[in-house]
Amino acid sequence: MTLLTFAKLAWTLGVVAWFVLRLPFQRKARRAGVADARRRNLREMVLLTISTCGLGVVPAIYASSGFPASLSYAPSPLQVGAGVVVFLAALWLFWRTHSDLGRNWSVTLELRESHKLITTGVYSRVRHPMYSAFFLWALAQALLLPNLVAGLSGFVGFGILYFFRVGEEEAMMREAFGAEYDAYCARTKRVIPFIC
Repeated sequence: MTLLTFAKLAWTLGVVAWFVLRLPFQRKARRAGVADARRRNLREMVLLTISTCGLGVVPAIYASSGFPASLSYAPSPLQVGAGVVVFLAALWLFWRTHSDLGRNWSVTLELRESHKLITTGVYSRVRHPMYSAFFLWALAQALLLPNLVAGLSGFVGFGILYFFRVGEEEAMMREAFGAEYDAYCARTKRVIPFIC
């Protein structure tokens, strides 16, 4: 097996693991009633589609076909090893975020019935650890897929979702939790502990 084949396989297994990890939490979340789904709209669906293209569709085309081959380069063992380690960290953080959120989690911006502001676990360090996990996925993708389009499409796709969504999500939480959320924001960062 070549290093490139191994790297593509590692990316593919990481993506499959991502969806397998989410399945039980998705089932639990469906059983919890939705109290506020006002922000579930066309804009939200477009952002999710853009993110899915960057983290799934574009890299899957490259991993399966090598297209666009002219923008590829030879990976190094160190780069691929780092990609595997970063993807494992992303998977752990993704699982832990779901675990800490419990039934409060949803794919779109919505509040569950009896929604609680979670400030413990990984949420004690950052307000949006799920986004942190997705950025780690994008970094792992850039390391594992040595192609300027496929490797970087995760940062572009998820970056667009993040920058257009995070403010709206925080406004929703502020509306729901008021001063409690403001105090939480004052003591945490958005996605990287101690930095931003």
